[in-house]
Amino acid sequence: MLKQIPNSITAGNLFFGCLSIVATFEGNLSQAALFIVLAAVLDFFDGFAARILKVSGELGKQLDSLADVVSFGVAPGFIFYSISQEHLYFSNSFPQFVPLMVILSYLPFLLIIFSAVRLAKFNVDTRQSDSFIGVPTPANALFICSIALVLENGPFFAQEIYTSVPFLLIYPLLMSYLLVAELPLFALKFKQFGWSGNEIRYAFILASIILFAIFNYFGIGLSIILYVLLSLFLHLRK
Repeated sequence: MLKQIPNSITAGNLFFGCLSIVATFEGNLSQAALFIVLAAVLDFFDGFAARILKVSGELGKQLDSLADVVSFGVAPGFIFYSISQEHLYFSNSFPQFVPLMVILSYLPFLLIIFSAVRLAKFNVDTRQSDSFIGVPTPANALFICSIALVLENGPFFAQEIYTSVPFLLIYPLLMSYLLVAELPLFALKFKQFGWSGNEIRYAFILASIILFAIFNYFGIGLSIILYVLLSLFLHLRK
């Protein structure tokens, strides 16, 4: 019975991912974002529960990846697609570009495809036991969630950034690359909660809290950028 507790938590992750997709179809992007955040919380605790209960198995590993494809690939991909459909357009003065914009409006689906590729790669890459190679899918998902929340709650300058044509075109391409890039990033998984060995994790968590306090939901996106930059700094330092 105890062996099924982590898998049950993973199933909850998948359930919230499905709810997020439903909320996106209903046009409630902020609710869709909150469901993904709940999925991310469960995604953290399923591995934590497995370590506490000292249970592991191939079934849990594969189930976790399948749940993550939905919650951190398909669900955020559809949120970004919905935002692109609403804000990605050219002026009527350039009707010749309309077919191109129709094609480019499907760029968000690259996020889904490369999230699936990244998760498959993670399952077979033995280098990613204590760290990540490439941006983890929950980080991308939380960034997209922050976009949906910013569009509803502000700040205004962040809304302008997130609805601009350059951002809507560049983000899916850049993040799709970062998901599978040979880029080492530190993991937020704690094997023990002491300060020694977790300095960078605690520093990042503190910085993220400060960014959120100052910039509200825009701070979430800034925290993801900080996460990548800190990881690059550590890599170059080594």
